[in-house]
Amino acid sequence: MADTRQRLIDGAIETIRRHGITGTSARTIAATAQVNQALVFYHFGSVHELLKAACLAATRARVERFTDGLDGVASLGELLALGRRLHTEERELGNVTVLAQMLAGAQADPQLAEATSAALDLWIEPVERTITRLMADSPLSGYVEVAGLARAVSAGFIGLELFDGVDPSGADDALNALGRLAELVEVIDGLGPVARRALRARLRP
Repeated sequence: MADTRQRLIDGAIETIRRHGITGTSARTIAATAQVNQALVFYHFGSVHELLKAACLAATRARVERFTDGLDGVASLGELLALGRRLHTEERELGNVTVLAQMLAGAQADPQLAEATSAALDLWIEPVERTITRLMADSPLSGYVEVAGLARAVSAGFIGLELFDGVDPSGADDALNALGRLAELVEVIDGLGPVARRALRARLRP
């Protein structure tokens, strides 16, 4: 029983990769999973619920691999390097296509929007936790709104994943620019106490 459920989840993800969200239905998912179409409704009740489960399962698996590496990250530069490795893996695995299709479908479908938002939160939470840790002793702490920054970083990563499909060199330039910003933050973190006080005074709202 559990095996059939997993086959449907895997089938849903592969169907989105092959046919896009508009070509994904109970029939096409069942054909990909090589099971009876009625099992979609038996296990999940609806195609939407299956897509939600598939999106969360696929994202959770990727986030777990990403989170394992986050514990050893000691700087924003290292966080970006980890993001670059993830970027390469996601592109090779075709996960960008799945996410792009879910985002496209979510624009006009509240149920898909709910599922996609939940999946994105799985990415945002560990990123926010890591940035909070990295920024704890920075002179920029208290000036940078970490929750918003984590969402900006996650949104930027997703945008770069999609952008990579049409302009790989441009996406690489964007990642390089983020790398320079990370270097700038590290320089700021290395300032002495006098310079830190001056910077804080300058940045104070």
